[in-house]
Amino acid sequence: MKRLLILIAAGLVLALPASSSAATTTVKIVPGAFTPANVTVAAGDAVAWTNTTAGVHQIVSDDGNFVSSTLKPGGSYSYAFKAAGKYSYHDGLHPAIKGSVTVTGPPPEVTLGAGSPLVIYGGSTTVSGKVSSGDANEPVIITARPSGAATVQQVATVMTGADGTFSHAVNPSIETTYTAAWKTATSPSVTVQVRPKVTVTRLSSVRFLAKVTSSISYAGHFVYLQRHSAAGWITVKKLSLGPQSGRLFKAPHIRGTRTYRVYLSIDQAGDGYVDSWSNSVRVHYRR
Repeated sequence: MKRLLILIAAGLVLALPASSSAATTTVKIVPGAFTPANVTVAAGDAVAWTNTTAGVHQIVSDDGNFVSSTLKPGGSYSYAFKAAGKYSYHDGLHPAIKGSVTVTGPPPEVTLGAGSPLVIYGGSTTVSGKVSSGDANEPVIITARPSGAATVQQVATVMTGADGTFSHAVNPSIETTYTAAWKTATSPSVTVQVRPKVTVTRLSSVRFLAKVTSSISYAGHFVYLQRHSAAGWITVKKLSLGPQSGRLFKAPHIRGTRTYRVYLSIDQAGDGYVDSWSNSVRVHYRR
């Protein structure tokens, strides 16, 4: 019985289909042509070019995705295609000789996200993502469109890491929308909002300087002086800002210790900015 079970198990193993592996399609370099000139492969498969002529040749992708060394007679070059699409190429030493590889399968995809969707003016965040092939050393183009801009700006070309991921630090000065492009794919856009920088500087025990900073002037705008209470922050005074986007002020005379901040509402922040507030300060009046 034991011998019978062993024979049955062996038969089942032999009956199992062989594990799938990447296939290779061969293209011959003949005098004046590639044979076949146009091939179709699945994503993950490879194409191998073999030089059957008496001269030298070089395989060069039209878009720079792959390039071989100079192939001497009998030499060969192989490249595995990870992403779907059509890849045109030519002979770098004989440009009139051309061919193409059509790769079937899911189209290339690229993702993008922001480490923080909101920064304070002058601060930075990181946009990061991944390409669907998972390959390293793939160029990804990062573009940005600041609020109010008519055109998109290319801000960086980054290379993917070992698992196809990439990242880039950005420092938006106004609300900015970012995208990533890889091969024929474009990521969903990611918007990073910006708060103007609002500061309160102590000049004496009860006198302060409020200042707002961004890429625009806040002269003529106003901010609110707020006091912290059990119910939250309550507005106690409206302060108009001067030519340097600042305002000197004195804390209200209230006996005891109070905590204040300056608040900039969204309607005063300006286009491309959201509301913001300053650091808090403590004021103490003995009587």
